[in-house]
Amino acid sequence: MSVTDRIPAHPGAAYFGSGPYPEHRARITVLSMLAGLALTIVWSAPFVDSVIGDSVANGLLGHDAKGTPIEGALAGTVFAFVSGLAGSFTACNIAAFGAVAPLVGTETSGRPRFLTTLKPLGWIAAGMLTVSVVYGVIVALVGTRMPQFSTAKTTGLSPRSIQSMVAFGIIGLVFIVLGLVSLGVVRNPLAGLTRRFPATPHVLMGALIGGFLIGRPYPLFRMMFRDAAESHNVFYGAGAFALQSIGNIVLMAVLFLLLAHATGGRVQRWLGAKPARIAAVTGAALLVAGTFTVLYWDVRVLGRTGMIWFPTVNW
Repeated sequence: MSVTDRIPAHPGAAYFGSGPYPEHRARITVLSMLAGLALTIVWSAPFVDSVIGDSVANGLLGHDAKGTPIEGALAGTVFAFVSGLAGSFTACNIAAFGAVAPLVGTETSGRPRFLTTLKPLGWIAAGMLTVSVVYGVIVALVGTRMPQFSTAKTTGLSPRSIQSMVAFGIIGLVFIVLGLVSLGVVRNPLAGLTRRFPATPHVLMGALIGGFLIGRPYPLFRMMFRDAAESHNVFYGAGAFALQSIGNIVLMAVLFLLLAHATGGRVQRWLGAKPARIAAVTGAALLVAGTFTVLYWDVRVLGRTGMIWFPTVNW
């Protein structure tokens, strides 16, 4: 089977490249990865984490999110959702927006029905919640002994940094592979499974988003992490981490629904006018997200410690 062979069309096909593919796949690949590199260079963690993230959390909670201890399970669950929402545009969550393009591309003819467009979001949530709930239980049981629990200042790479590099490095590489498959550059390793279970691409994307929690160093998330770890309550850990993940995708879901419905189907009709556009937009979005994730959390981290040189724009 060649990389241009098609698999049966289904709602998840846009993730894994059922074709037809764009003519200039190499050009799209290079430009998308260069865009991911540029985003890595200009990204400002202090601005996004503090100016945007902290301001949103403080406004929603009505107090200083970082300076106020989490008192009780109810406060913790509210904090979990709010901190997840506030962290929507942090570097550890920005890759989630790479899912918007393939989601919009799943409906390419006619006016999309609301319930139909909710189905892929449901499968994404299923994959995401499975990972976040399991991780929340693990944190409640053994979290005080995990690298993410530590707040110790170290020179060079700390255990917490290594955990982030491994987690986001793997997630970023999977995003890149998804992008290359969507463009038809490489074979689809899950083609057989996707034929049998069409929701596989959405569940996989959700699992990757849930996996953000495994490496997330965002200060507000670390507060929730430590609170869940110290509670040793598996139900609280599972619920808090689930709400954190739900908060992470609220803006992504709203953006998707706006593009699918507020435009009156114009986005879908534009994509459907030239079917290869679906593969091009999907592949480009996933490659930008994946390249940024790998470079920011692995290469730029090494540059920040002085181990290598990596260009950055400080602002």
